[in-house]
Amino acid sequence: MRRPLEGIRVLDLTIWQQGTYASAVLADLGADVIKIEEPVSGDPGRHSTWRTSVGLNSYFEALNRGKRSLVIDLKRPAGRDVFLRLAAAADVFISNFRLPAIERLGLTYDAVSAANPRIVYVQASGYGTLGEGAGEFCMDILAQARGGFCSMNGAPDGPPLPAQVPIADQVGAMNACIGALTGLVARAATGRGMKVDTSLLGSQLAMQSFNITDYLLTGRVRQRRERAGATPFWRLYRGGDDKWFVIGMLFDRSWTDFVATIERPDLLADERFATFRQRVVEHAPALIEILDGVFASAPARDWVARLNACGMFAQPAQDYAEVAADPQVLANGYIHEVERPGHDPVRMVGIGLSIDDAPVTVRSLAPQHGEHTEAVLLEAGYAWDEIAALRDQGVVGPMRPPDESPAPSASQQ
Repeated sequence: MRRPLEGIRVLDLTIWQQGTYASAVLADLGADVIKIEEPVSGDPGRHSTWRTSVGLNSYFEALNRGKRSLVIDLKRPAGRDVFLRLAAAADVFISNFRLPAIERLGLTYDAVSAANPRIVYVQASGYGTLGEGAGEFCMDILAQARGGFCSMNGAPDGPPLPAQVPIADQVGAMNACIGALTGLVARAATGRGMKVDTSLLGSQLAMQSFNITDYLLTGRVRQRRERAGATPFWRLYRGGDDKWFVIGMLFDRSWTDFVATIERPDLLADERFATFRQRVVEHAPALIEILDGVFASAPARDWVARLNACGMFAQPAQDYAEVAADPQVLANGYIHEVERPGHDPVRMVGIGLSIDDAPVTVRSLAPQHGEHTEAVLLEAGYAWDEIAALRDQGVVGPMRPPDESPAPSASQQ
């Protein structure tokens, strides 16, 4: 399968997660992503605690697969010159550095676009480019809180809770990826690049578009619901095996078949549940209490099968081990094997896209710090003696003790 972004080069000045996942998606789609790292320790994500028994850092691998690593000291004028030379032949620049840091490095849109007017410049910021808070520090949990997401999580009588997955980073990354693709399409039409900004805060609002728009139109602040369920038929339930499942049915459908399936035909004669409105609004708590007792009588997956058979949509609430073994996940190639020379392949999550019925797979594991420095500079027209001089000056290449040889790539560890 030819990947759609083959031939596109991305300069990736990102760390941690929001920006790094955006460029990982671009790499999966075929772009040549050059991850630019500082000389001492590189992306701090390299040093996270998510180590695995197979010797890989799952956090860094998930966010930096398929990229090449180039080490430049951008704080040096000569390092900035190297970057701008690379930018002149690049298609996309993406960064999630704070705006004051970008300004200090002299890598604003005006500076980079002066070197290459065709470049698509994507700034994945914390709080946007305008306003007094534009330069403030931001990470996932801060955006979840400020953007209102925490306010909708947790029990109604409990505190607001952040999601246990980095939802702000991941959604922000998707928006940054959309921004890059938008810029490339526009450039094809106009011949010029553009500046695109997305932010963790803005992405959190976009993700909750309906909820927040509902407040804007009505003045009502939406409240949390027990078990996140709005009605007896849009709700989590516990099966008799202590596993959970969810019913997701918004329509007035299958009531007669439903009561037969749960072996409670007496509910048809119960005046409290005679109409759809009575079942989902007026007497919903009473029906939920009945269903809690009914569903405790059999395992969760038994109920899922029986409910789906009668037209009442249901699915198990799976943990990650169950997700990784889900036949539907495997059939669609959402998890696939990535080659690791000298070792068994490793399983990784892809981006969930297929092109011409073929899943878009992860091309390679994440690079070692500075692994591709010489190769990228040679491609940019530098001669070996120029590269050696830049390395001797500390402008390019990782800083290592004199007796330490370069570490093997992640794919060779």
